[in-house]
Amino acid sequence: MEKVFKALADGTRRKLLDALRRRDGQTLSELEQRFAMTRFGVMKHLRILEAAGLIVTRRVGREKLHYLNTVPIRSIHDRWISKYAEPWVSALAELKGDMEAPMDAKKPQHVFQTWIRTTPQALWDAITNPQMTKKYFFRGEVKSDWKRGSRITQTIDGNLALDGKILEIDPPKKLVTTFVAMWDEKMGKEPPSRVTWEIEQQGELCKLTVVHDGFETETATFHSVGGGWPYILSSLKTLLETGKPLPEVRM
Repeated sequence: MEKVFKALADGTRRKLLDALRRRDGQTLSELEQRFAMTRFGVMKHLRILEAAGLIVTRRVGREKLHYLNTVPIRSIHDRWISKYAEPWVSALAELKGDMEAPMDAKKPQHVFQTWIRTTPQALWDAITNPQMTKKYFFRGEVKSDWKRGSRITQTIDGNLALDGKILEIDPPKKLVTTFVAMWDEKMGKEPPSRVTWEIEQQGELCKLTVVHDGFETETATFHSVGGGWPYILSSLKTLLETGKPLPEVRM
């Protein structure tokens, strides 16, 4: 949290985050053009933001793209925002995101990253065990035979909430699936999007990166999951590190 607050204390860094909030997945050259400072100066600010976990970088071809990572901000939100104010704050944040978040369908649309004090196997089990997923994933119980090409679903109280297919699986490092939101009739008719879970061990920690992409347009699913993933990953982290997930909230 100290790194997050330190990073947010600088006005230029807040403007960099605002730039990524308005259009995610920008290169250094694109960000550099927005500020009256040297390329080195922008790089320095980006390194501080990345060290705090507030941005995530990914290479697409020859380009290095920068993405806003809202998971640390969600963690601050869950710790400091009153449970009574939370529904109002979430509603305003979702409205702001819907109004400000343009999309480039050629690049990953949602990229989230967090560090969890756990082992890769324990994290993999939490992602693939229905008794674990129902604790942090809005009570959804995952089900699959965990083979490439197989179906993967999540049910809530016996009702189908998510439907998909396993595209790639490499335990305990990587899982790629399609994603259809069956909890909503309109979203259930949209083309499948894609979710990639990547687990990387870093000493006593695991770096978990979740990329949700494959959207053809700014679909209802695209807007819906943008607010859900930060809560899910924050709750997963809390569950593995403390034994208890975050209290369930309305999204």
